[in-house]
Amino acid sequence: MSASTHAAGSSDPHISARGVAVDFTHAGQTNRVLHDVNLTIPRGGFVSLIGPSGCGKSTLLKVMAGLLTPAEGEVRVAGMAPADAARQRRIGLVFQEATLMPWKNALDNVKVLMEVAYKDRSREEITDRATEMLRLVGLEKAALKRPAQLSGGMRQRVSVARALALDPEVLMMDEPFGALDAITREEMSDFLLEVWERTRKTIVFVTHSIDEAVFLSKEVHVMATGPARILESIPIDLAHPRNDSTYQQPAFATASGRLRRLLKEGHGKRATA
Repeated sequence: MSASTHAAGSSDPHISARGVAVDFTHAGQTNRVLHDVNLTIPRGGFVSLIGPSGCGKSTLLKVMAGLLTPAEGEVRVAGMAPADAARQRRIGLVFQEATLMPWKNALDNVKVLMEVAYKDRSREEITDRATEMLRLVGLEKAALKRPAQLSGGMRQRVSVARALALDPEVLMMDEPFGALDAITREEMSDFLLEVWERTRKTIVFVTHSIDEAVFLSKEVHVMATGPARILESIPIDLAHPRNDSTYQQPAFATASGRLRRLLKEGHGKRATA
């Protein structure tokens, strides 16, 4: 289990999992897809979940987001059950696909969740908040463009703005940059770190990319299969702000190499020196 360093002034983890297990039943047969998962995430932390396909990264994220109920164990988000935290709009979700409404422009897509959640707010207040979020993600000038007029990276920025519009404490992201090309993916990593440094939201980020996990995170939880579990939690000792030169630092190479060896172990392969 990770011994994460808590944010200043916070004695309890923002997110915790204790002995979490998840079972899926298909055709009368029950399969364990997560087993005895333990982790803690400090308030304002940025952690990544990384591992081979089928290791349960997205499943664990869904449990922490209140979308799945574990068969065993307990998860707490801001001191409460994840489903309760979600109902109180403490959790924002961003998935691999931006899932924007194609007939609405960027501004109106950002407003969608607020129009449902904030019945007591005026249209002007909601529009002002949506505009502020588009400014935060660098898309204020694209407010009137529809999704088809935006690049993949821009659509994901709108998706992030939509999630942030409700001002959640926690942002959970399931491979949000997975469908982007390599350069756009790096640009989106820069953008996400800027958002995190400005907002200090707690971010949980699922990825397959070793470099992405190291560049973004304060800590990386490496997952493995057979059974699906957290193999090890690795603190990332890289200074902020991070930029292109971060990739060239010896500490970056060291962390990447360690993650690569652990992932090979997670695949059941012997790591080579």
